[in-house]
Amino acid sequence: MIIAIDGTLASGKGTIARRLAVHYGLPHLDTGLLYRATGLAALKRGVSLDDEAALAALASGLDWARLDDPHLRSGEVGAAASQIAIFPKVRAALLQAQRDFAHQPGGAVLDGRDIGTVVCPAADIKLWIDAAIDVRAGRRWRELRDQGNPLSLEDMLDQLRERDARDRSRSEAPMQRAADARLIDTTDLTIDAAVDKAVEVVESLNRPTP
Repeated sequence: MIIAIDGTLASGKGTIARRLAVHYGLPHLDTGLLYRATGLAALKRGVSLDDEAALAALASGLDWARLDDPHLRSGEVGAAASQIAIFPKVRAALLQAQRDFAHQPGGAVLDGRDIGTVVCPAADIKLWIDAAIDVRAGRRWRELRDQGNPLSLEDMLDQLRERDARDRSRSEAPMQRAADARLIDTTDLTIDAAVDKAVEVVESLNRPTP
């Protein structure tokens, strides 16, 4: 069973994906980490975030064993990831690896912004996770605050608007809800309630036809 989970930043899609993976005993991949890892590598090596060819080379040589680096969750790296995700060569360098992960025996859970539309368009289950932008900004602001980032809530809201616009307007694999993806709006849900809702949707879609 392949579960494709897409959605906006700080909507809860990553937590939902991880919890579903545990619930169903499936491997999980946060595909955004691949772009973050590429961005981090570029920042460390002084590679311009406009140099598509050099960025694609970094993406091709990623060490997946380092996807747990805590620096990948920083705001700076997230912004870099969003910038480089617009490049077709970078996306192409990472696409097959994501598909191979998804199609391993038994399936997998993947979350990102183009899983149901580009990476796994034939996924068994597709979910779209979203929430009101002010709620998402508050969640992300608190997360960064706890990491010691002094960014103001107003600046976080501005960054989120910019990030959403960039992800939705890019010509290559824009962030969008797949036509057959089920929406889960987490605006007024606790994370436990959101996960319960996701399990309910998966069970309803994965139920054998009589």
